[in-house]
This record gives sequence, C-alpha cells and structure tokens, in this order.
Amino acid sequence: MFKLIKKDGNARRGEFHTVHGVIQTPVFMNVGTAAAIKGGLDAFDLKEIGCQVELSNTYHLHLRPGDEVVKALGGLHKFMNWDRPILTDSGGFQVFSLAKLRKIKEEGVYFSSHIDGRRIFMGPEESMQIQSNLASTIAMAFDECVENPCEKDYAKASSEMTVRWLKRCKAEMQRLNALEDTINPHQMLFAINQGSTYPDLRIENMKQIAELDLDGYAIGGLAVGEPSEVMYSIIEAVEPYAPVNKPRYLMGVGTPENIIEAVYRGVDFFDCVMPSRNARHGTLFTSNGIVNINNAKYERDDTPLDPKCSCHTCRNFSKGYLRHLFKANEILALRLAVIHNLYFYNKLLADIRNAIDNNKFDEFRRENIEKLSQRI
Repeated sequence: MFKLIKKDGNARRGEFHTVHGVIQTPVFMNVGTAAAIKGGLDAFDLKEIGCQVELSNTYHLHLRPGDEVVKALGGLHKFMNWDRPILTDSGGFQVFSLAKLRKIKEEGVYFSSHIDGRRIFMGPEESMQIQSNLASTIAMAFDECVENPCEKDYAKASSEMTVRWLKRCKAEMQRLNALEDTINPHQMLFAINQGSTYPDLRIENMKQIAELDLDGYAIGGLAVGEPSEVMYSIIEAVEPYAPVNKPRYLMGVGTPENIIEAVYRGVDFFDCVMPSRNARHGTLFTSNGIVNINNAKYERDDTPLDPKCSCHTCRNFSKGYLRHLFKANEILALRLAVIHNLYFYNKLLADIRNAIDNNKFDEFRRENIEKLSQRI
C-alpha cells in the first residue's frame, strides 16, 4: 500500500495507495473537523487548493449529526461530496481535551458531551464502529493522549493500555470490514505511538505496535505543551523503530518550521487546525514570512498578499481589501484568508516533495526554515 520512492537523508518521498486514490507524501491533511472546513470552504474548494486528504473527527461527528445519520446518507465521501481520501481521528484527543468531564477505565472512557452534557461511553470497539459508519479511508486507533509533562509511571501505564486498546481496534475493524452492509470494506487502520516525552517508553511502545503490522503508524501526544526541541528529539528516538514500509504520521503538527523539521526526521503525514484557525483571525502565511493583515500599514496596500502565490485570494484581491473585510467583520474575510493559508500549506508540501525528488531537501530546509517563521 505504501511505496517508498526515494530518500534524501532521512526525508522520505512516497506514494500511499488507497481505495480512494493515491496520496503523494509527504502530505498535509486539511482539517474539516465536522465534515466542513471552517471558513466556508467546500469539497470543490479543497480540490482547487490542492488538498489530497481531508481529515474529519469521530467524536464531533458522533455527536452531530450522528455517525448513523452519516452512514444512512452514504458515508462521509458522499455526505460532503469528496472523492479523495479521508482520515478520521479516533476521538481520543477530544476526550483528552475534556479532562474535567471524563473517567478513563480499561474498557474505555466515560465522558460528558460538551454540547448538552449527556453521558457517553467510547472504547476501542465503539470508536471503530463509529469510524466504520463514517466510512473513512483511514481510521485512527483509539488511544489515550496524556498531558505533557506527565508522571512517568502514568505515561507507562497509559502507553501499555493504548497497546491493549490497539489490539481490540484491529480485531473490531477486521470484523466490521467483513460485514455485508459496511460502506468501505477496505478501511485502513493507523496505530498511534504514545509514551509522553520519555524516549524509552516511546521506543518500547513503537516496538510493540509495529509487531501488529498495521497500515500506518502515527506519533501522538506531541504538540500539546512541550517545546519543539523535545518533540524533535522524540521523533528522532522513535523513527528507527517505525516500520520502513509504512507511512509515518505526526499528529496535530504544525507550523511550517515544525513540518520541515519533521520531514527532515522522516515523517510523511501531517495535520493541524492552526493554518485555518490563524487565517480566521487574520494571521496569514507567505513565502516571506507571517503577515497580520489587521495591521494599519496594509490599509492602502494594493498589492497581493503574496506575489509568489497562485491561490484564488492572491490572484484576485489586495492586502488593502483583505484588511477591510476583516475590519468590517465580513464573512468573506474568513473564506479568502482560509483559502490562502490552506493553499500555502498544500503548496509547501508540494515544494518539499519536489525538493526530495531532486535531492535538494537540505538546501530547501536551509532557505526556508527561518524565513517562513519570521513575522513581517
């Protein structure tokens, strides 16, 4: 399913073959939590901006409109009219974020809905059942995401429980994929590496989950409070133990700098809400650095946001117009800003792939690592 085309140092260039199409890696997945990109983008917009994979969330879709509703309407692909790959997060991170409303046990997690407070139970089997109803291309295993910093004893017990949950996820997915009424009987399963910021726990956990021979391997529980240097050191520690012939996914990351550094360390898949969230507040990524379009200096600026960018926003509108839209609280401001930031991220990954193809990734990294992170 995963073909490693070439390497440039530790940076990997690959193709991941799925029932919904081939994914060129490294890849950034555009986050549409509730089957929609916040900011008013639809599936056709996603194609325009070069999106390869859309990511939706199990927890949120289970609550609204309900995964059984999505199944009755033909699954996520038909529901949102998207014919390319979809990855669904298991809901584990959302349960993590509900720390005051949850109770974790071996069988799963009891928690209260953030919408109406009703009690909900989700375990490995329930997460797989929901994701099967959603009929995503790739389902994520149900795990516990611990807070950083975390006591080592708790991190150890949690990572061991995550392995036990993973085995239950694998068995349940095999059962679900064999059912006659399953929409996507080719649904894939990615495991999630846990162990907080302890390299020895991370390595042992990766060794154990690698033995299960799943479709892909994610590194979870990072970008939740620890410094970037710690995140990079964990990737470096775990990478040698991840299966070479399977894609590697760093969950919830991140900035352009984070992505470039993670690719440098051998990561293939990324996702993050940050580019669309920042866009909705007027923080925009460009080839020369980060722009706050709300700044007064852009009031009479008739130039595009990024002259090197070919997105719909940069081709058609000026910085002065974008600033006006934000100041006037026009919905169009959100749409144009999100279009640009997501286009920028998809183009960034395309440029990374091209650099690896041409054995120039080190040069690309040197030229862009600081420039893309500076604030203009």
